[in-house]
Amino acid sequence: MSDRHASAGPHGTSAPRAASQASAPRAASQAFVSRAESQDFPWPGPAEPGPQPPERPPFPGTPAPGPVPPTRVWLDPHAGWQDSLSERLLEQRIVLASGVLDEAAATRLSAQLLTLDAEGDGPVRLELQNLQAELGAVLTLMGVLDVMRAEVRAFASGETGGPALGVLASCPRRLAYPNASFTLSEPRLRFGGTVTAVSAREQQARRMTDSLYYRIAEATGRDAEGIREDARRGRVLTVAEAIGYGLIHERAARRGA
Repeated sequence: MSDRHASAGPHGTSAPRAASQASAPRAASQAFVSRAESQDFPWPGPAEPGPQPPERPPFPGTPAPGPVPPTRVWLDPHAGWQDSLSERLLEQRIVLASGVLDEAAATRLSAQLLTLDAEGDGPVRLELQNLQAELGAVLTLMGVLDVMRAEVRAFASGETGGPALGVLASCPRRLAYPNASFTLSEPRLRFGGTVTAVSAREQQARRMTDSLYYRIAEATGRDAEGIREDARRGRVLTVAEAIGYGLIHERAARRGA
């Protein structure tokens, strides 16, 4: 047998040729990896952003948006005048109560009165200007006025009526400006809830109303039932009538007079 036939494979092909064909894919793979490393393929890596959608055109007839102009903020030099004035009045032991006296206003007013009472024994001037009040807030302030050591002098101006008369009646000294008027009227209350809750609130409201009428009767020297009847009729008093009624001691005099 010749050398040519001995080197042939089982399928009639030579062994060196088969080995070279088997090693060809490995060489190609190594070449591809080397080319990828040399070219720094971005794979795997973050996805590149795609094309942005076109901006929506403005509505017909409207101008295109332009740059936003800078905003200027002008500070009001008189923005804190109320706080400044309140501090100056407190330095003179003067407390101002005006408008509607609710629970929040009663708390603030009580704090001012108690602070002045703790700082000294001098009299406190309480200015009541067109004061209208809630019944619960009045009873809260009446309790504070009862425990103050300093004398509280009330000066009423405008119209003072309803439960607010309890604040006036709780002051040991009561004066009125010439334009003042006083209205005796029943408190206005609203209830909600179950029948049991409304019944309980109604009994509580009667006790609170009785406390108000008893305080006015004590200050004026009149009967509580007479005060209640005047409140039902909505009696209005001028300064002269209030002095005769016992609600006011005298007119406010000009300072220095």
